[in-house]
Amino acid sequence: MTFCLGVKVAKGIVAIADTRITSGSEVSSNKKVFVHQSQHHSLFIMTSGLRSVRDKAITYFKEVLEEQDTKFDKLYKAVNAFGDMVKRVAAEDKASLREAGLSFNLSAVIGGQLEKDDEHKLYMLYPEGNWIEVTEGSPFIIIGQPNYGKPILYRNLKYNTSLQEVLKLGFLAFDSTRVSANDVDFPIDVILCEKDSFKINEQRYEKADLEQISYQWNALLNASVQKLPTDWMEPIFSKSLEI
Repeated sequence: MTFCLGVKVAKGIVAIADTRITSGSEVSSNKKVFVHQSQHHSLFIMTSGLRSVRDKAITYFKEVLEEQDTKFDKLYKAVNAFGDMVKRVAAEDKASLREAGLSFNLSAVIGGQLEKDDEHKLYMLYPEGNWIEVTEGSPFIIIGQPNYGKPILYRNLKYNTSLQEVLKLGFLAFDSTRVSANDVDFPIDVILCEKDSFKINEQRYEKADLEQISYQWNALLNASVQKLPTDWMEPIFSKSLEI
């Protein structure tokens, strides 16, 4: 599995992808983020699913960029083009994968800002090649392992949250997933795309870089639990005393 998180807030986009690759009993590490950018023209793609499908779709899409990049002046057009490449791979490989007992599986989070976009954009692409746009009402999307990281984002993330706070929350969402799922782990790749910068900044973090943050968060959680009031427990514990 995978943990890929994309968050769109008023000031920009933050995205986080783990690098753990699991194939049967074999575990390896590989980048799950593809970045393409030039002046006033930047996008990234994060993927979850079969590695072979991902690599083939990205390879086809790179060829499309070489031939047609100037035609993509809005991000949704590039998303459509990548969706077409996913459909192409499905047409070529879906049947043989099914015969081998594998499901055709590739989801993607695509974000950035192109020349004529009025703001930064974030999309989720489904294996069928169709997509949804991430909007203010629901500002984040997780593909791969979504369940463990959602609670902290639902509780704390708002559209006006600062990019620094978004990155904190995003890391804690990853960390919650990492400690709960064996197939998600460091290193992580972080993407930052500030509104109207038309630029993507990328940074890789190893476990040693963020281990102290994880320990501190765990200590703060434990301390907070200890501080919670206990008077609401009296009705049920008093029943034990009556026996």
